[in-house]
Amino acid sequence: MSAKAGTSPGRKKAANVFKEAKTFSSFSVNDLQKAKQFYGETLGLDVSETPEGLELHTADNVVFLYPKPNHTPASFTVLNFAVDDIEAAVDELTGLGVKLEHYNLPDIKTDERGIARGPDGPTIAWFKDPAGNILSVLEER
Repeated sequence: MSAKAGTSPGRKKAANVFKEAKTFSSFSVNDLQKAKQFYGETLGLDVSETPEGLELHTADNVVFLYPKPNHTPASFTVLNFAVDDIEAAVDELTGLGVKLEHYNLPDIKTDERGIARGPDGPTIAWFKDPAGNILSVLEER
């Protein structure tokens, strides 16, 4: 097989613009003020308002939250917080009045504290923001 056989004549080579582009995540909420209070006051993140929504600043990442009147919460985790000590993170969340999610599914089971401790992968606990979006704290092994 020659080198030319792996490329099609009509297909252009991928540009580096995406590899070098600054990226950020975004998701919707139904109430910007409730989101600002939860992420800024409850979770203690740096939150800045823009004309379009909210920016959450964590370490060297930015997450953008935008208002959506017909918002439907995602059925999957939209934001993960990697922590060194999940026990301390769960203690802090519960101390702040945040309810942890509890699952008893074939592939996800949480303990009485809301922590999934599977044999493979991270130890993880899920919770929701005021808009019903699923967030997590996780400790990688």
